Amino acid sequence: MTTEVMEEAVRVQFTDERPVVSARDLHQALEIGTLFRQWFPRMCEYGFCEGTDYDKVYQKCDGSRTGQMEVDYLISTDMAKHICMIQRTKKGMMYRKYFLELEKAWNTPEKVMARALQIANRQIRDLQTRCFLLTTEAKRQERLLAEIKPKADYLDKILHSKALVLTTQIAKDYGMSTVRFNHLLADLGIQYKVREQWVLYAQYQDQGYTASKCFEVPQADGSLLVKYQTEWTQKGRRFLYLFLKEKGILPVLEQQLYDAAKAR
Repeated sequence: MTTEVMEEAVRVQFTDERPVVSARDLHQALEIGTLFRQWFPRMCEYGFCEGTDYDKVYQKCDGSRTGQMEVDYLISTDMAKHICMIQRTKKGMMYRKYFLELEKAWNTPEKVMARALQIANRQIRDLQTRCFLLTTEAKRQERLLAEIKPKADYLDKILHSKALVLTTQIAKDYGMSTVRFNHLLADLGIQYKVREQWVLYAQYQDQGYTASKCFEVPQADGSLLVKYQTEWTQKGRRFLYLFLKEKGILPVLEQQLYDAAKAR
């Protein structure tokens, strides 16, 4: 039997790690009388292990028009050698010699170097792909930062200003009316109303959060009515920011940043 005939009978598949052959092809080439489904498990009893010596695969049955699949096994040439020897037949010895020559050729310095170059080239391609993905992600992050920086700078600016601010201004940051914002703070136990002025509950007083401003309102009879209103310091504004943030209530600008980041 020539090498060409054996190659045709038992087709060798070359992978990066080792050459493998179909167990069904080998079963047929060795002219085994036992059914394949009985023969192969018996061969495995000689100590061969799945994942090391062979891998289970499924292939379309020869001549099947319905796409019916059958079980096959891709076995290493080393396992194939041992199976050939176990048969103790002339064909078994011929195919064993064939596999020995194949392994010898597989392990020549030229073949080893060629496989090493293939692996190196694949690793280079993988690294190039990873670098491309990382570069793309970095550019995306840069664009995002460029978009949100003006808003972030503004938010930082208003939280570090030294000027007193009205409740109306803070309410606007949250997209609320002054009335709604005041009632929100009241519901959260931060302030309550005394006559027409909102004042802080005792636990928040004397913390430097607010200042009480008085102003005069001219009356119809020419007299002046003194009124008081509460204004927030930047320390108080920051207190509100942190307190409300814990409740999941964010300024409009920060909510936009959050939504933009989430959308991406």
